[in-house]
Amino acid sequence: MSEIGIGIVGAAGRMGRALVQEVTATEGCRLAAAIERAGHEALGQDAGVVAGVGALNVVIGEDAKAFFEAADAVIEFSSPAATVAHAALAAAAGTAHVIGTTGLDAEQTAALERAAGSVPIVWAPNMSVGVNLLLALVRQVAGVLDEDFDIEVLEMHHHHKVDAPSGTALALGRAAAEGRKVALDEVACRARDGQVGARPRGEIGFATLRGGDVVGDHTVMFAGPGERIELTHKASSRQIFARGAVRSALWVQGRKPALYGMRDVLGLAG
Repeated sequence: MSEIGIGIVGAAGRMGRALVQEVTATEGCRLAAAIERAGHEALGQDAGVVAGVGALNVVIGEDAKAFFEAADAVIEFSSPAATVAHAALAAAAGTAHVIGTTGLDAEQTAALERAAGSVPIVWAPNMSVGVNLLLALVRQVAGVLDEDFDIEVLEMHHHHKVDAPSGTALALGRAAAEGRKVALDEVACRARDGQVGARPRGEIGFATLRGGDVVGDHTVMFAGPGERIELTHKASSRQIFARGAVRSALWVQGRKPALYGMRDVLGLAG
């Protein structure tokens, strides 16, 4: 079977370089295209050299239309606005799209859903296999424990991260809410400051920490009378996200147009 040609958005960034490294190390795929924003200093350079894996004869360009036409699947960890624009290009080119971008609002999410009517899209707030197993565990535990157990989601990331709570923290909150068969928006508390009063029964709280070079730490606490259960995942390398994204790009080939998640990729759906 021929190799899958994968394109990397933001190929000169930290996540982009990790993705190029993972593609070159993974059997069954090859780097087909690489792109960066207009004016980026890496434009015109070999993507493999920039990623530290040696020349791959793939030049980092800025023509998004040509980029999508050159790849069988594109992997993207970028901004919400760029992701939505790229999803439309993926739909027009018939290119599968793997998205790890977080912070999309309802309108931007709807735009992804429209694009997924034309091409298969895998979108997940976290591409790590471990985190997605954690999501499944949180959903299961929340379904067993009643509201005598308060749920808190604690996360920490590096000081460069721009969205808070993180997309993964929100996904963990949604998993807990699904386990309890409630809507997260109706029970979430995303910040506390001042005289906020006693904690409402059934609330799902979020606490956000930022600092240093932390790749990503997430803990879901179930605090009940006389006992506390904590489920934790700690990422020490961005390569785990790259690994999951490349796995998704291989999995999505030949799938019918739809919006998929990592639960589908890992066989955890249903």
